[in-house]
Amino acid sequence: MSEPAISVRGLRKRYGEHEVVQGIDFEIAHGEVFGLLGANGAGKTTTIEILEGYRTRTAGDVRVLGIDPAEPTREWRDRIGLVLQECQLDPLLTVRETMSLYASFFTHPRPVDATIELVGLSEKCDDRVGRLSGGQRRRADVGVALIGDPDLIFLDEPTTGFDPAARRGAWSMIEGLARLGKTVLLTTHYMDEAQNLADRVAIMRKGTIAALGKPDELGAGDLSQTVITFRLDGPDRGASLPVDGVVADPSGRVTLRSKDAQRTLGELLAWAERGNVTLHDLEARRPDLEEVFLNVIGERTDG
Repeated sequence: MSEPAISVRGLRKRYGEHEVVQGIDFEIAHGEVFGLLGANGAGKTTTIEILEGYRTRTAGDVRVLGIDPAEPTREWRDRIGLVLQECQLDPLLTVRETMSLYASFFTHPRPVDATIELVGLSEKCDDRVGRLSGGQRRRADVGVALIGDPDLIFLDEPTTGFDPAARRGAWSMIEGLARLGKTVLLTTHYMDEAQNLADRVAIMRKGTIAALGKPDELGAGDLSQTVITFRLDGPDRGASLPVDGVVADPSGRVTLRSKDAQRTLGELLAWAERGNVTLHDLEARRPDLEEVFLNVIGERTDG
């Protein structure tokens, strides 16, 4: 398909004198898992609600599956799946009854049992929703979003409150959606989740898009620098290091960032050799998405 699944141009949303979305632009390709990230108040929830057709915009051009979401049609709604941050399914219905009920709302639903299997609830299909664990209820939420066989799925904080095992299970499920060719717009406060699942991410800050790209590439650009860490034998040794931007904690752990890692490492090693100093646990690595995110929104903490 030549037209993107989502196209946003100059999107603005104003409440009185306060502009919460300030002329943002981005596109999401068909079959892409796209992460929209940002601190609370950055404007991402407003943006998503506009894309879903539940909030009007002040200005800009928005197309979702070729349609302006401000003028939704029944056919367009059939192609959209939503997993809201909080969903309330009937606790007295079984998983199969729940899926069958929601399937009746769509023109061309997916098979009920196949959908239950896709979200990993086959063994719980005859259990009442109210007796499911938190992770299982979230799987049921995703099943409801998938039962209409949508082309585009909005996942809003899909693993909030999950334990590590449940989160990994949810990740596998989202990866399964990508293999089906579904387009996924994901919001999450877990940076490792976005790093593992998203093909690309956009980081919003104060109503603007401050960074956009593949998670690994964001950590490799000028936006962030190579992170070099090591430990010295004494907490005051960091004061004599031959490089700038050094942060040392009381344990002697040193953290610094460099745009030219080769030169910085050369200077460190030469200094250590001259002073007969051991750089314990020396490590140089590209910043992960969490460090990039904190840097972008202005809340990076060193050390």
